[in-house]
Amino acid sequence: MASCTNLEESVYGVIPQEGFGNTPQQLAALLGPAYSNVRDASWQWHNHEVTTDVMMVPTRGADWYDGGNWLNYHRHTWSTLHGPINDMWGWIFEGGINTINQLIPQVEGNAKAVSELKAVRAFYYLLALDLFGNVPIITESGAASAATRTRAEVYAFVETELKAAIPNLSTDKTYGRINQYVAQGLLAKLYLNAQVYKGSPEWAKAVAACDAVISSGKYSLEANFFSNFTTQNQGSTENVWAIPFDKNQAGGMTIAYRTLHYENKATYGLADTPWNGFCSLADFYNSFDNNDLRKRMFITGSQKSASGTQLKDALGNDLVFTIDVPKDEMTANDVTYQGAGARMGKYEIQTNNAVTDQDNDWVMLRLADIHLMRAEAKFRLGDTPGALADVNPIRQRAGLAPATTLTLNALLTERGRELAWEGWRRNDLVRFGKFTEVGGKFTSKFMKNPAPHTALFPIPQQRIDVNPALKQNPGY
Repeated sequence: MASCTNLEESVYGVIPQEGFGNTPQQLAALLGPAYSNVRDASWQWHNHEVTTDVMMVPTRGADWYDGGNWLNYHRHTWSTLHGPINDMWGWIFEGGINTINQLIPQVEGNAKAVSELKAVRAFYYLLALDLFGNVPIITESGAASAATRTRAEVYAFVETELKAAIPNLSTDKTYGRINQYVAQGLLAKLYLNAQVYKGSPEWAKAVAACDAVISSGKYSLEANFFSNFTTQNQGSTENVWAIPFDKNQAGGMTIAYRTLHYENKATYGLADTPWNGFCSLADFYNSFDNNDLRKRMFITGSQKSASGTQLKDALGNDLVFTIDVPKDEMTANDVTYQGAGARMGKYEIQTNNAVTDQDNDWVMLRLADIHLMRAEAKFRLGDTPGALADVNPIRQRAGLAPATTLTLNALLTERGRELAWEGWRRNDLVRFGKFTEVGGKFTSKFMKNPAPHTALFPIPQQRIDVNPALKQNPGY
């Protein structure tokens, strides 16, 4: 029998290390898989923001109970078997870190590509450090049984990886990707929380990292706060790192569906019925002055169709979004169960949209956040005038008078008003010592005496069952 004598195999499943990745288009193709999983941040970050005073997902009759997951999140009564916490772990380690660990060997020799991949991996490790504390440091694909490392070790790893990557990262505004300024912004997040992460503060380093972004001149505050969240917000001069979404090519931007009432389909000409879930709490809503332009992010009051017809709830009553949520677990007999809670319109709702996904890009880092981080670090270092210089342009954009004095509580409140529903609230509350404060100003009335250990999520038991080398966080 005759057979093939040319036994040299052409391999198509590995990216060539030589001669590819030298053009911007080729480099983008190499790095695409590292970023696709990041889009899930628009869902995963809301999962942990509902543990704060900013938002909640009350049970509304038969809807949104979901095994008690949302109630347990907001009440701080989650367990080691909490499904969404396990999903967050999987998003970070499987979808993010493991994917990047598979990509790095394929681009070895391309310093720019390797550095950018390591910077994206450092972003995931920053999340793991913040949410879970003591986690394994895995830098090779398939190392599933790695042991837990201390939080301080993970902190040092993230810092080292970002600092080493920065010289090779682009100084251009590489939209949707990590450039030098995004990496500096992530370093600022790391340093701002150093007291929590490793037991000693790094305020001066936080200031320096923020300085690097602000002094670059690449970004500027938008005159209109809401320009950062329009359906075409890729033109924002303020968004340092935004995650691109496209309703047809890169779906997942469904924030409007999560918060709007079922009948709001007629208000905005939506393709499908919204889910009537996420809402804000009265205390947080009332933390905004009435003349604060940012308060327009909330959708409240009587709800009408696009033609002006009054919408009705399931009980036949006029549909009204009330400010107060009377209970976190409401039955179908509760008069206000469907309309309770101010809804979120911060991201522009895409009207007359033929699909459920929207075109808004998810905002991960904004220049306003960088200014507020620098303000906080300066204030903690005793530089109140410098802090006010960062805070007041943001207040004035919101239609508020400049502040003349500052307190830590005032800074935390300002961060809440500026960054609501952007995913950083839990991070902020933990740093300020307010996340588990019983009955405090920044604590939801529905939190059931949160214990100090809930400042960290548990290592999911499902992960420990697979990898016994993991060590559970204290208190679980």
